[in-house]
Amino acid sequence: MTNLSKCSGVSTPQEERECKRERFTRIASSCGTRLACLLILLLLSGASVSAQTYQDLYEFNGTGGGCCPQYPAVMAQGRDGNIYGTTATGGTNNVGIAFKITPTGSFTVLRNFDTTHGSTPVGGLVLGTDGNLYGTTEFGGAHSYGNIFKITPAGVLTVLYDFTGNADGGLTVAPLIVGTDGNFYGTSYPGVAFRISAQGVFKVIGKIPTVSYAPLLQADDGAFYGVTQFGGTYSAGTIYKIVGTKITTLYSFDGPHGAYPIGGLVQAVDGNLYGTTTSGGSSNAGVIFRITTTGALTVLVNLDSKDPIGGYQADAGLVAGSDGNLYGATVWGGTDVYGTIFQMSTSGSYSVLHNFDAPFGAGAYSTPMQHTSGRIFGMTARGGTPGKGVVYSLDNGVAPFVLLTSRIGTVGKSVGILGSGFSGTTSVMFNGTPATFRVVNDTYLTAKVPAGETGFVRVITPSVSLVSSKVFKVTPKITGFTPGSGPVGTTVTVTGSGLIQTLKITVGGVQVVSFIVSSDTQLTFRVPSGAKSGKIVITTSGGKATSSQAFTVTS
Repeated sequence: MTNLSKCSGVSTPQEERECKRERFTRIASSCGTRLACLLILLLLSGASVSAQTYQDLYEFNGTGGGCCPQYPAVMAQGRDGNIYGTTATGGTNNVGIAFKITPTGSFTVLRNFDTTHGSTPVGGLVLGTDGNLYGTTEFGGAHSYGNIFKITPAGVLTVLYDFTGNADGGLTVAPLIVGTDGNFYGTSYPGVAFRISAQGVFKVIGKIPTVSYAPLLQADDGAFYGVTQFGGTYSAGTIYKIVGTKITTLYSFDGPHGAYPIGGLVQAVDGNLYGTTTSGGSSNAGVIFRITTTGALTVLVNLDSKDPIGGYQADAGLVAGSDGNLYGATVWGGTDVYGTIFQMSTSGSYSVLHNFDAPFGAGAYSTPMQHTSGRIFGMTARGGTPGKGVVYSLDNGVAPFVLLTSRIGTVGKSVGILGSGFSGTTSVMFNGTPATFRVVNDTYLTAKVPAGETGFVRVITPSVSLVSSKVFKVTPKITGFTPGSGPVGTTVTVTGSGLIQTLKITVGGVQVVSFIVSSDTQLTFRVPSGAKSGKIVITTSGGKATSSQAFTVTS
């Protein structure tokens, strides 16, 4: 039979794909009956109903370009529209690489890790608000417990922090996330939650139930949520919650409702959290679940190894798609037994979009991501001609959108927006209110938060109108109030910003009965009956603002 490995010597990914197509054609011309041809081609190409939307963009080859990405290996979209990631092995020193790949498959090694500056970057990369990428290494560094690093899109790496293996933990697998405050948050072994600034100022938050390999999630309520693979009441893993420095176990997996989660949590459009487990459920092949922020868990899908056509064992976390659906991948199952890419609604309607095969990728342990083109990008640990995994894309027909680098802020804050086709942009609006903006390049622009309400951001370009995948929250701010004291019934004028969306006001903890919002910068209220001296708190759809000074209630 025609040898597909002969295609690995061509110079570009596009030429390699064309080479494989040509060899498939040769197979088809000599395979006999039409039915036999179809069966052979389906077997080799892993074709499915959605196979035309799947692309094997790049095949890892070991020393020259990384190898075998495992979980979680998250990737990030940069300001240039390219995708950035890491592999934990491969490269010139076989301890991992950082890479850049264009959406069409042009691949560049940015950094070969070398142990001195960290090794085995399992977690992947996240885009910082400064345009640089940030990540962690499991080993290497000054104390051999791994580190936290920054890398520019050009590949210049700076070590921000070296783990010591003491109270700060170390041997970090979990990737970082960017909090609403601009700091980075993550976890280290054997169960330490931490915060670090872009300048490298490191602080331990506290102890989580046990080791976690998943990224944290900062939900709309401001709290952080995560999963641990083990621990909990049944030693089958947990979901935990962090508010300030308080860490609580929200849910303990028990087997029937899932066990041993590795992928992290995502928040969907309905406000609930969703995730996967690698085991447990009705056939002990993992589940997909929904959990509320108060801890009520529902199993939506039981993955089934006995009837594996839908795929099973989801090590990867989910993607909350811009279309409202959830996307993910399984390690095993599907028509070719090498795993699947699936789509699921928030109600649990599940369908397979692609069946992995050996020639074009197999074993999707890493968590995929959604590019602003609407396509899903991810990696596999196996498959491809060299057998060392691939970078893939899946086009499911989801429309392009814009991605906000920050989803919360006060009026006047500069917000980065990722997308495409920005040259010639005519308007940027926050919930319908025009904003001042600056186009940096065709895939990145900045806009200043205008006065107005919390809502979606729309960018109008010469060719299309693009809407953000998430809501931007305009947080209120109190700059002052007058008078500073008075009896019940006194009219108090509050100044600040983001006040137009006010929902509730309290004085010393007592709710105001009535108030009038004059503008985004001013409102008035009457001191309510029973009011106590204390600070004024204004609650809006974008958050809360507390006065720096207390209002004094007089007799």
